[in-house]
Amino acid sequence: MANEVEFSFNALPEPARRHIRVFQIHQFLDRFAMGLTVAVVALALTDRGMDLFQISLLFAVYSITTMAMELPFGGLADNIGRKPVFLAAVVASLMSLALFLFASDFYVLAMSFAFIGFGRALRSGTLDAWFVETFKANAPNVDVQPALAKAQWANSMGLAVGAVLGGVLPDAFASAGQRYGLSIYDASYAASFAVMVGVLIYTIFAIAEEPRPLSPSALKKGFANVPSVITGAGRLALKHPTLSVLLTALAFFIMATNPVEVIWPTYAKPMLDQGYANTAIGALTACYFFSIAFGASLSPYISRIFKRRHATTLAAVFACLAAVQVALAMQGSIGGFVGAFIAYSILLGVSETPASSILHKCVEDRQRSTMLSLRSLIQQLGAALGLVLVGAMAEVYSTPVAWIFGAGFLGVAAILVGVLAMRLRAMPR
Repeated sequence: MANEVEFSFNALPEPARRHIRVFQIHQFLDRFAMGLTVAVVALALTDRGMDLFQISLLFAVYSITTMAMELPFGGLADNIGRKPVFLAAVVASLMSLALFLFASDFYVLAMSFAFIGFGRALRSGTLDAWFVETFKANAPNVDVQPALAKAQWANSMGLAVGAVLGGVLPDAFASAGQRYGLSIYDASYAASFAVMVGVLIYTIFAIAEEPRPLSPSALKKGFANVPSVITGAGRLALKHPTLSVLLTALAFFIMATNPVEVIWPTYAKPMLDQGYANTAIGALTACYFFSIAFGASLSPYISRIFKRRHATTLAAVFACLAAVQVALAMQGSIGGFVGAFIAYSILLGVSETPASSILHKCVEDRQRSTMLSLRSLIQQLGAALGLVLVGAMAEVYSTPVAWIFGAGFLGVAAILVGVLAMRLRAMPR
């Protein structure tokens, strides 16, 4: 493989620059729709009469559906095309939002969460694979990591802006909603539905992919080929030393970080004045996504410091994350917590694109969607395991002790990627 030249946006061919802009807008809109509900979902479920155990069960429905469907639909996208599978994901998201808006029964809400998981599985490895493949075709042998960073920045900005607006809408439309017997949180879900319709239209007209046969026989063949595609991707992940080490490290990474992302509001809220605690948590949620976006924008510059050696960059970021997670756990005041939390979020943003760059270098186009789905599946499993282990430790001891324990997983991830970096440096370029 030819050495990749350093990325320069202005030096890219016009089709490559346009491709990045189109995908940035798409990522912003898609994540903006999701962000509108992410800050209020637990509150909306409580408002519908769900207790904490029922809320946990609903999220379990989402996780199980996602894990069950990840690989089959990644394999299908590799066979029939990324765009049609993503469009199906948007339809699943719209069905989920519609069910949520008109339901208060647990079992109907469970169907809504199943559709969320279904849509997540359909999304995984679809347009991300399309973006990388089309970028490589428009800009051969150019380092894809900064292009991925631009997409990740738009992704996180969409979530951040959506989280801000999603937190404001319930208060802004509270009186109007209650006058008609609606939940105050329905405004955020209705806005998400409207934006998701926009995502559907934008995808149809702005995302250009060479059409593949979509007749019933082609779909049947696509599903029939899924097992062989999955088997091939799994075999590649097991036999390819770089991929096997990377995916293992990412599992340890998510085992450490996901419990922090889930538990932090319960840790931070007691530090706040109860009169504005919920508003402050909403603002911190938005700050979290803004910081990830900022970290993504810094990622290419940090990679340049490490001479675009992505494994070395990733090992350093994981080591820094471990240290900051320990520092976060030791904070007892809201000021110190916010400072450490912002630093933690920035590092999360920096970590995404070096890992993606390593993976994309190891995979051919015919398996790209499936491999991205495999990565997502492994990270889902790691997240679930981390929540069980760290959550149980937080219950028995305390949240700070659990987070410090979890930082050990980040240390393991840093060591694994450090070994990978040494192996890659020893290989001929």
